[in-house]
Amino acid sequence: MTDANFQREVIESEFPVLVDMWAPWCQPCIAMKPTIRELASELSGEVKVAELNIEQNPFIKEKYHIDKYPMLLIFVDGKEVERLVGLKSKEYLNDAIGVYIRDQTRAEQ
Repeated sequence: MTDANFQREVIESEFPVLVDMWAPWCQPCIAMKPTIRELASELSGEVKVAELNIEQNPFIKEKYHIDKYPMLLIFVDGKEVERLVGLKSKEYLNDAIGVYIRDQTRAEQ
């Protein structure tokens, strides 16, 4: 994901979006990549998972005041609803995003 497509991919998404704000120099960010990618695969069709290199995308970094890493933002209906900072387990992330999947399912019924 990039500054250029953030609006379309995140703000306009019909699904909840988990955005991984990472930096190439951030070892915890790199360590968490396999977990993020597993979640993306497992939650496909329910949640969009996106990765944003904040070094290459300064507009989003500044707009959302990204100053700690790793930083994960959850968006629902175009709005930031949760911010997770630091290395997190797959179970923790699944629980965090799971709340919004259930909320979205209820809203559609």
